[in-house]
Amino acid sequence: MIDFDTKMINRCIQLAYSGLGSTYPNPMVGCVIVHQDKIIGEGWHRRAGEPHAEVNAIRSVKDKSLLPKGTLYVSLEPCSHFGKTPPCSDLIIKYKIPKIVIGTTDPFAKVSGTGIAKLKEAGCEVIVGVLEKECQELNKRFFTFHQKKRPYIFLKWAETRDGFMAPETKDKLAPKWITNFYSRQYVHKIRSEEQAILVGTNTILHDNPKLNVRDWFGGNLLRVVIDKDLKIPRNFLVWNDEQSTLFISEKVNNESFKNTSFHKIDFSANLPQQICNVLFEKNIQSLIVEGGRSVLQQFIEANLWDEAFVFVGNICFEKGLKSPDFQKKTLKEVREFDEDTLFIYSNL
Repeated sequence: MIDFDTKMINRCIQLAYSGLGSTYPNPMVGCVIVHQDKIIGEGWHRRAGEPHAEVNAIRSVKDKSLLPKGTLYVSLEPCSHFGKTPPCSDLIIKYKIPKIVIGTTDPFAKVSGTGIAKLKEAGCEVIVGVLEKECQELNKRFFTFHQKKRPYIFLKWAETRDGFMAPETKDKLAPKWITNFYSRQYVHKIRSEEQAILVGTNTILHDNPKLNVRDWFGGNLLRVVIDKDLKIPRNFLVWNDEQSTLFISEKVNNESFKNTSFHKIDFSANLPQQICNVLFEKNIQSLIVEGGRSVLQQFIEANLWDEAFVFVGNICFEKGLKSPDFQKKTLKEVREFDEDTLFIYSNL
């Protein structure tokens, strides 16, 4: 039995989170190499197509002669297949690292236990399942995608203290802000970490949103727009072709765009499930559902959501569009943004 230190897997998790938002479609992975209770190397997967965590950790070890006497900790099972990079399990074997501590197995069918088997066949001592729950939480998007065949789904909306998400009327084509700048900035941070954002036709027609990342660092995400009849006017921002945009429609559009595409579905069938199927085919691992109310309600009633971000602003409308009917599950976290409060729920 390997003598291991759980703090090292914790360190792997910390390192892995540095890749949040930049490793898709790959998982976030951190790796630490230890010799005589001292860390001699560490690394994480920084971006898809670039070296994996184990490669970066091994490269960081100054004295490679210590590797055959060390222990390698990694948050996710080392890969065993050739993708854009060679198998990490082969590299571990090449450097004769004798002891391997793994947080959790990889759900990806091309790995899923084969990396562990290869290491054991080469004579390595391997232990699996150290802080397994925490390592699976780290890659909740990746696990959901491969196990449930759909993206990890975040619901997100803002509501007033009296439970409204939009006023009865407004005087301009723009959002009526319920929350403050700090809350909105945090929303852009969330956007920078995910792959796609979904809204319905009415949200576009009422607010004309950009659906991009402006108040945080990071690239833009895929805009997914539900527009059954393709009736959104061409002067609206979602048609600007400046970022990847997918229209979910019942009509066919054969126009040629650089960044805009179309997918036809059956609007008489289960809309959320069909959208999940489309996004799975497009290799999208995470989705923010921002509304409006009807769209959010459909995902809630279909039980197709994993976390809900509910921002409550310090304002009342007294009348208007009510927030979704939401049977709150597990309250995961509460955050304060000046006078705003964010409630994060988990669908457990």
